[in-house]
Amino acid sequence: MFIWNWIRKHRWATAGIAVAALIAAFMGSMAMATPRLDRDWVENLSVMPKVTMTAEGFSLDPVMDWSYNADGPVTKEATTFAANFADVKNIWLMVEPQPGQPYAAHTLLLFEFPDDRMVGLTVEARLEKNEIYDAVEGALNKYELAYMWNTAKEVLTRRATFLKKDIYVYPLTLSADQKQAFLRNLLQRTIDVSTHPRFYNALASNCTNELAKAAKLAWHHSWILTGYSPQRLYDLKMIPGPDFDSARNLALIGNEIRSWNDFPSREFDRVLIAELHRRHGQ
Repeated sequence: MFIWNWIRKHRWATAGIAVAALIAAFMGSMAMATPRLDRDWVENLSVMPKVTMTAEGFSLDPVMDWSYNADGPVTKEATTFAANFADVKNIWLMVEPQPGQPYAAHTLLLFEFPDDRMVGLTVEARLEKNEIYDAVEGALNKYELAYMWNTAKEVLTRRATFLKKDIYVYPLTLSADQKQAFLRNLLQRTIDVSTHPRFYNALASNCTNELAKAAKLAWHHSWILTGYSPQRLYDLKMIPGPDFDSARNLALIGNEIRSWNDFPSREFDRVLIAELHRRHGQ
């Protein structure tokens, strides 16, 4: 009876205690959650590649090389990729804005090597079968983290052709040493995530701030509000151009990607690199 009378007299305090208890219980459950590598993943995120690194170079196996049409995957193949660190020529940032949400975008990287070769890295929330990504749950350690290395054709046509998204590809202005260090860091992070699982987190470990951490960039709100990340990189002089609008207009390349959809991966790399070089005077 005493407790009931106290609750009736202190309704706001009771509500506050209840909310605090719920938050504490929720935070406790998050703290006790354990990331795993052995869940029943969706097929395109089921296998992270084995990374082998030496002082001179690296290899990736497997590298996904799926092809798509407007209805989804058409073929589900894989390949391997190997190169020397000293041979990385350019690093390109791909940005896939979310329709109607200027603050949100998916970002990934394309690494260019001699002989018109490319390989892409996308950092993903690793979904289980029958899961659909939810931004709120993405901030609450609902999903594990995956570092996926795919062909340029796979990462670009999946988004341009199948998901029907706008695609922007920006050049990154980095020195040779910066390119190699960035690539090494990302490969090492791939090894780490593949052996010691971590949670994806929309605030602390998302597709953009994982890249920013590997590049050793200072914290900025655009690493969370990822749609603004190209503007931030332009302000840091890591994306060239007379102004950001010009750089953004030059980066829009979704229609071209869709027109190359039926090319084999190596031919896709060749025409993509030629078009990027044409646009950016390389």
